[in-house]
Amino acid sequence: MVYRISSSLGFRNRRFLSQKLFYNFQQNDIIYTFTKKGAEPKINKVVVGIAGMPGSGKGVFRRFFMRMGYPVVTMGDQVRAEVQRRNLEPTPENVGKVMLNLRELEGPAVVAKRCVPEINRLENETVGVDGIRSLVEVEEFKKHFPNFVLVAIHASPKTRYERLSRRNRSDDPQDWETFMERDLRELGVGVGAVISTADYMLINERSIGWFKDEIRQLLRRLSRKYE
Repeated sequence: MVYRISSSLGFRNRRFLSQKLFYNFQQNDIIYTFTKKGAEPKINKVVVGIAGMPGSGKGVFRRFFMRMGYPVVTMGDQVRAEVQRRNLEPTPENVGKVMLNLRELEGPAVVAKRCVPEINRLENETVGVDGIRSLVEVEEFKKHFPNFVLVAIHASPKTRYERLSRRNRSDDPQDWETFMERDLRELGVGVGAVISTADYMLINERSIGWFKDEIRQLLRRLSRKYE
């Protein structure tokens, strides 16, 4: 009997007898799934949406999530790719303008719609989506993935500005005025409504070690909910 291993790293820890199509075993927080070649099961994915203002800690959550074995689709990458396609410099102003222009041309759910095929291509049971900015995007994901969970990450403007100044990415604001302009642009798109209606809220004002412990506890709660 030929089996193929796939990193199906989901919350649900289904166990099947070996004569069935597949079975799981768990080791070090990773669930390995063996399937008969050509008999991949259809999976109703658990999609974990990650929302927060710039510098709140979405990147820390994303990297920790990936270390646990779960892939993450980053919505901002779709916008940055569009900036590159238009041969523009990836400045905060250009990224923001392209984000708004895409919504004007293709509707407010355009970035979410572009992410859906990428999520579906992943074999994993559990997938993260980083950078949700509007309730329209939330509804778009829920339409395709009934097991959608929204996690919001919050930190004060002062804390976020200090983090972004240290990060110094090409699209990060270089001064307080640019930072506030970006915040207002994000709020104008609808990220405030997303944060206020999230299923779970994490406050990220303390050390990175403390925040990782909070993430770990949340993932355990989700694991119990969807097992």
